[in-house]
Amino acid sequence: MTPEVVVVGAGPVGLAVAIGLRLHGHEVVVVDKQAEGTNASRACVIHPRTLEMLDELGATKTLVDRGLPLADFAVRDGDRRLVPVGFGELPTPYPFILMIPQYQTEQVLLARLEELGGSVRRPSTAVGVQQSADGVEVTLDDGEVIRAQYVVAADGMNSVVRELAGIRMPGNTLELSCSLADVRVDGGLPVDEVALYFAPAGLLVVAPLPDGSFRLVAEVSDAPEHPDVAYAQRLLTARGPHKGQPKVTEVVWGSRFRIHERVADEYRAGRVVLAGDAAHTHSPAGGQGMNLGLRDAVTLADALSTALHGDESDLDAYAVNARAEAVRVIGLAHRLTRLANLPKPVRPVRNAVLRLAGMMSKTQQGLAKQLAGFPER
Repeated sequence: MTPEVVVVGAGPVGLAVAIGLRLHGHEVVVVDKQAEGTNASRACVIHPRTLEMLDELGATKTLVDRGLPLADFAVRDGDRRLVPVGFGELPTPYPFILMIPQYQTEQVLLARLEELGGSVRRPSTAVGVQQSADGVEVTLDDGEVIRAQYVVAADGMNSVVRELAGIRMPGNTLELSCSLADVRVDGGLPVDEVALYFAPAGLLVVAPLPDGSFRLVAEVSDAPEHPDVAYAQRLLTARGPHKGQPKVTEVVWGSRFRIHERVADEYRAGRVVLAGDAAHTHSPAGGQGMNLGLRDAVTLADALSTALHGDESDLDAYAVNARAEAVRVIGLAHRLTRLANLPKPVRPVRNAVLRLAGMMSKTQQGLAKQLAGFPER
């Protein structure tokens, strides 16, 4: 059967778009350049608003069963809580953040897509996009041409489809880089909260994962490509808690990346529509990236379904509203990053001010709603 939509990219965002389209009864082809799905953890947190929207796809229960729900987040300085943030009182069926490695999220979404009769073609790379009045043609690297009504670019920050469509994605690349390490630790780290350490030496995120390991994310000037136990221990000693003297015993996985703050000029160019990192990228502060992309995906699937029935108004609204939401989220991540990286002499003053502000319930509730994905509730 001829597909109505081609989705380029089988990460969480592309899979979610495809699931939404299948639930609406549409034919969709998903292509991905990787021979297999990713086996790294990468993004590892799903926020309450995202869980609500994934419920529409029939994926949330399985994700929650496989993940680690946490009701608490805290901004810390060593062993001191500067700003406690609780999700337990939020107006949502999912009053927690869910820790789950990205590869497991992809496994759950792929299984759901296959349950609905969909699949992913691998390895297959889009190398050409040609639009006409009545459709779009996507040329693959093996020469095959797929004809459809729309194509979704869900192929990441360096999106080929976005470039082929002529959409610019301006912004900045920060001087800082990020070091990621999933580590096993002997004692000393809380297992019931995600902690954002604003240490004099710099930012460190510590988050427990379902298998008992911990995700460490540190913004540094020069991150190693493969962090080892000694490097992870230095980060934890310099920036993390002091009581309990946590000892890193193993690095399960590690990586590094540069921090980019970019958003596409447009989310739509005719029959090409952007979603996820193909449309926006920013600092990992607050764990917003994949969440924003997944929310893009669910909204876009609904909008595409309406467009396939002849009304593109929802698709136009998606292009405007999703971009506006990306600008808001990028602003939040930017502020957290800038706050974490103030000049060293100022950091003790910053922490003192944060501690005072953190005593106010309004501050705690406001930050909880921002992170959860519904600041307006």
